[in-house]
Amino acid sequence: MNFIIIGCGRVGAELSYHLYKSGHRVVVVDVNKQAFNRLHPDFRGRTLEGEGLAETVLERAGIQEADGLAAVTNSDALNAVVCHAAREFYNIPVVVARNYDPSLRSVIEAFGLQTVGSTTWGAQRVEELLINPSEKVVYSAGNGEVEIYEVRIPELWNGRTLGELLGNIRECRPVALTRAGRSFLPEMDTVLQEGDLLDVSSTFKGIGELTACISGKAEA
Repeated sequence: MNFIIIGCGRVGAELSYHLYKSGHRVVVVDVNKQAFNRLHPDFRGRTLEGEGLAETVLERAGIQEADGLAAVTNSDALNAVVCHAAREFYNIPVVVARNYDPSLRSVIEAFGLQTVGSTTWGAQRVEELLINPSEKVVYSAGNGEVEIYEVRIPELWNGRTLGELLGNIRECRPVALTRAGRSFLPEMDTVLQEGDLLDVSSTFKGIGELTACISGKAEA
């Protein structure tokens, strides 16, 4: 597949190299030629010096044949406008805009674009690891507003039902239960066993409440 990456900062350089290593054709665009020094020495994609908003630059990057474009500069406004133009004027099927400053996230959302906020997501992940180190994040949706967590059922909840565990937690939904290496879709009347691995879809608030219940620090 053909991808265009606008911005060769740390995120852009890392993304470009990963795409290249996966066998894709990658063109990296940056207004500063020195930025390409961040690329991995093994990177063999194209680099293009120029302003990502310029029509001539985008066309030289091959936007007419691109399958996807990511704008990952440290300017939220630039990321939003470039992605909007790629989607609306060049009909690029997949565009992703980086959100650099959390306070400007609404700028990108106003365009209805898929966005990744590395600052917001990173801060939330650190908070989760500090507060809920026993929970393993399996999947993160959006910017981490909803995530799938894997939790281990302790002896305290052996023989009790899933409904007892989750019944009073509004922002937490069961996804799967793994027992002795086999997974299944649990019901609320499923009886839990010590050592079960429970996957739940939850907000940060919900997983905090679930952690309290599992540890016995809150009433189930």
